[in-house]
Formats: sequence, structure tokens, C-alpha cells
Amino acid sequence: MNVSLIIVLVVLGLMLVYGASIYNRLVALKNRYQNAFAQIEVQLKRRYDLIPNLVETAKGYMAHERETLQAVTEARNTALAGLKHAAAQPGEPGAMAELAGAEGALGAALGRFNMVMEAYPDLKASENMRQLSETLTSTENRVAFSRQAFNDAVMQYNTYKQSFPPILLAGPLGHREDAALLEFEDSAEIQAAPKVSF
Repeated sequence: MNVSLIIVLVVLGLMLVYGASIYNRLVALKNRYQNAFAQIEVQLKRRYDLIPNLVETAKGYMAHERETLQAVTEARNTALAGLKHAAAQPGEPGAMAELAGAEGALGAALGRFNMVMEAYPDLKASENMRQLSETLTSTENRVAFSRQAFNDAVMQYNTYKQSFPPILLAGPLGHREDAALLEFEDSAEIQAAPKVSF
């Protein structure tokens, strides 16, 4: 056998192994951010499940505030639809933007709900309302932590994908698009725990 042919085969073999390692790392990083999104999904579903209980508990006390209660319910349903779309395509820019917009609208509706709730001392004193509010606050904190973990995983994926030499192989290996971060419109406010006062 020719020495130059052996050298060419060894070089090609090494390039193939290196290309496979780049592909495996891209897959691992993509799976990591998809798993991180699954954690956000769990927390947001928990949040969405709490909201109808919160609204039902408040209905008896806030008979004159049907518009506020309806706005919270509609915003919750829109956010749930946005979550389902985003869950089908974690990291896809359009899905992340839709979820972020829906979450912003839900946050605004919940803010109005909390302001209206202040006017009902009996509601604020209700044990059910207090427990639901505390659970919602805990869930909001978990959402923030999960979102941070997702964004960290997306950043690792994008950074690796955009570095050299993976950038040369990412597109041909099926990793053409960068993953999108999940950024809510009220990013500064979401970093702080929600205020639920009685």
C-alpha cells in the first residue's frame, strides 16, 4: 500500500471522527435546551392551572369586577395556546415571541387583578385566596428560574454552533437556525418576585 494513501485515509478518518463529535455535541446541546424548555412548560402549566382556581375563589367577592376576571381568564387561555405552540418547537423564534407576548398580556391581566383585589378586604382575608396567592407566587419564582436555565442552555447551543469549526458543519448537519431565547416584555419586572398583598 502506498504511504500517501494511508495518510489520506487516516486524515479522512480523523476528520470524520471530528465531524461526528461536533454533531454529537450539537445534538446534546439542543436536547439540553429542549429539556430546559420542558421545565418551563411544567411551571407554566402549573401556573395556568392555578389561575382558574384563583378566579373562581374571587368571583363570589368581586361580583362587580367581571371584566377583570374575564380578562385574566382570556389572557390565561391565550398564554396556554402560546405555550402549546412553543412546546411543539422549543427555541423557534416565532414560537418564543408568541409565548413571550402572551405571557406579557397574562402578567398585565394578573397585575390588574391584584390591584382590584386590594379593594376587597374580605377576599384578601380568605384562607383559600391566601393559599392560592402563595402558590402562585412560588410558581412565578419557579418560572423565572426555569426560564433562566432555558436561556442559558440556548446560549450554550448558539455559542457552540456559531464557533469555528462547528459553524462549518452545523448547517449541513441539520442545525441551521439559532435557537431563540425566551424573553418576556416585562423582563425587568419578572426578575422580581410578584407582589401579592393582603
